[in-house]
Amino acid sequence: MSDFRQDFLKFSLARNVLKFGAFTTKAGRQSPYFFNAGLFADGASVLQLARFYARAVIESGVKFDMLFGPAYKGIVLASATAMMLAEQGANVPFAYNRKEAKDHGEGGVLVGAPLKGRVLIIDDVISAGTSVRESVRLIEAAGAEPAAVAVALDRMEKGAGGLSAVQEVEKQYGLPVIAIATLDDLFALLQNHAEYGGFLEPVKAYRERYGAV
Repeated sequence: MSDFRQDFLKFSLARNVLKFGAFTTKAGRQSPYFFNAGLFADGASVLQLARFYARAVIESGVKFDMLFGPAYKGIVLASATAMMLAEQGANVPFAYNRKEAKDHGEGGVLVGAPLKGRVLIIDDVISAGTSVRESVRLIEAAGAEPAAVAVALDRMEKGAGGLSAVQEVEKQYGLPVIAIATLDDLFALLQNHAEYGGFLEPVKAYRERYGAV
């Protein structure tokens, strides 16, 4: 396990982006933890978050020519990660989409660099896969190739079909999914740090009930 994954989870806890307690998910499940990347909402936290994305992407070994950020959260994530990659000598272009097409100026739904080559999609999480599906459609319509998807946290939680949202994306599109951290990393954090030990059993029970194989 890479240390940066644990560092990311500790950072998320410190910023209250990751919380333990009793939370109801969109699927109606009672979860012992909650993660909301939208709470990385100041310059310093987004800067650090982008460092984690850049490191995860680099360590994955995935080859890509540019970044794409799905509206809306992905816009900040793609632009900030591009900056961090540039600092490390990998200056790549990025683009993002609008929710509604613009009928003046440059027009259309795409903003930024032209979509071409191998495109890495950067988002916060994968839930229903809607954002990935729309991103893949836009990328392929431009004649480019989706290369992979990078997310902050993979909950590794099975859906109605028995696969996790990440597994569904990998199966449907044949795309690797890069996660800064996963539920397994979170479980390891709880096991190895006594200050979080009180949350170990609830997370273990949740993983046993809903975790994807």
